[in-house]
Amino acid sequence: MTEANHAQGRDYLFVTDFDQTLSFNDSGLMLAETLGIDGFAERVAGLAETRLVQQGAELAYLLRHDPDFRRVRRDHLIEVGKHIRLKDNIRLLVQLLHGIEDFHFAFHVVSAAPREVIESALAGIVPPENIHGTELGFDPSTGEVASINRVCAGYGKVAALDELRTSLGIGHDRVVYVGDGSSDVHVMLHVNRLGGQTIAVSENRYLTQIATRTLLSDDALSVLVPILEDIVGWDANRIRGLFERHGFVVQSWDKVRTDTLTLGKAA
Repeated sequence: MTEANHAQGRDYLFVTDFDQTLSFNDSGLMLAETLGIDGFAERVAGLAETRLVQQGAELAYLLRHDPDFRRVRRDHLIEVGKHIRLKDNIRLLVQLLHGIEDFHFAFHVVSAAPREVIESALAGIVPPENIHGTELGFDPSTGEVASINRVCAGYGKVAALDELRTSLGIGHDRVVYVGDGSSDVHVMLHVNRLGGQTIAVSENRYLTQIATRTLLSDDALSVLVPILEDIVGWDANRIRGLFERHGFVVQSWDKVRTDTLTLGKAA
């Protein structure tokens, strides 16, 4: 293998969801609470029941079609982003992923949340060009949402990820995807099928059966663990050493496999 090919083989695409993956909040719920709009969960559940929109795209639909959400303006989205509670150490995670030994992970966010919300929340941490959220068109005279140009939900996430991978010239098996909910199922199945790595950061029963690793932590830096183990090839002692060099002590690290079993009485 030539030196150039070897280097190319260590370039990876790291893609993460935003809502409840990098944050503790749901953007849509926060927007509804900010504007005093009741029943957000019920509206989302109603859309899910009708299968009218892809899972994860409910907020985009409400912004365009729900009378209560039609008063949302770009400034509202930016303001909500400023109040999103982020997980700890996202900045350090981005920095470390840029250079672990000879490995380089291009950090991108792909989410169904409005782009304005994500950019505002991650300002100074993730460059705007590395953020791929729902693209809205605003009426120049009224400021209201006039169009939905693109939604990164369901198969939309698959398309966005593939476009990124192609533009960066990264192989199918050099992709890491991190997500938390049912709207990440399609993209995780896609990444797994092509030999990449998927990391679930919640106990969502659909994801945990699909993801190659599941990791539960309130600290964004924790997703380094499966990457360092499975891709970089480090053992537990070396991983603990990395955390310690950056001022962190791994206080608990439990590896648990959980089988969920339901039995019915035999006839």
